[in-house]
Amino acid sequence: MNSSTATTVFLPVALGIVMLGLGLSLTVADFTRVVRYPKATIVALACQILILPAVCLGLVLLFDLEPVLAVGMMLLAASPGGTTANLFSHLARGDVALNITLTAINSVLAVVTLPVVVNLALAGFLEGDDAIGLQPAKMLQVFAIVLVPVAIGMVIRRKAPAFTERMRGPVKIASIVVLVAVIVVAVWQERENVLGYLQDVGLVAILLCVFSLTIGYIVPRLAKIEKRQSIASAFEIGVHNSTLAITIALSPSLLNSAEMAVPAAVYGILMFIPAGVLAALFARDREPAPIK
Repeated sequence: MNSSTATTVFLPVALGIVMLGLGLSLTVADFTRVVRYPKATIVALACQILILPAVCLGLVLLFDLEPVLAVGMMLLAASPGGTTANLFSHLARGDVALNITLTAINSVLAVVTLPVVVNLALAGFLEGDDAIGLQPAKMLQVFAIVLVPVAIGMVIRRKAPAFTERMRGPVKIASIVVLVAVIVVAVWQERENVLGYLQDVGLVAILLCVFSLTIGYIVPRLAKIEKRQSIASAFEIGVHNSTLAITIALSPSLLNSAEMAVPAAVYGILMFIPAGVLAALFARDREPAPIK
């Protein structure tokens, strides 16, 4: 597979599988559930949209990353949570229903917030005008790769619930395989520089994950949100959709930069360490506070 085939065909299809799998797990009720959890939802989304980009910017400046890698880190920070976040939340005995609601809403909001964050990063670090959002054509592409597969998955679930139940397991497995494959593609395209990039962004990526998980849990707890919902918030904010970030970075019609995909690829590998440790710690608590 040459890089052109990988970036123009494989990556969009791969992301489509991941987002289709997300859609198969969603219903309209997952969007309207915010009425039941208004405070938890608003606090979590505020952390994701406002606090996290600021934290990532601080890390980027502190470690003086190369401009292209800095934009890649900001792209990663702006990416919403994904199905992997829901899995970690389940293992940690979090409120998975809230996770699903946050994922659903965050995926919709990301169509606007992600391009804005990345455009600001491009202007600040590269002083270029090649942005992925704000231009209608590119905004439409982000909408298509993020929300269209989700909508298709939701329609399939509504029209064929029995088929959806049979496919849910295989699609989850396929999503994991796809995540690994996308990371491999991103690393392969920068194979000559991968060790140097790992040294440059490895620590930043793992610190972003640790800070994201911490913020996602501590801020809701300070806001008097119960424990299981705070656990859900932690993983939703701390485990980003690296497949989406890599696809946007590599897509010839969007950012078209293998270097910008490196932070998300590195993060996609390293995030399993802090997320897994935190899930194991929470799982040891056999009596989490009940949801009211």
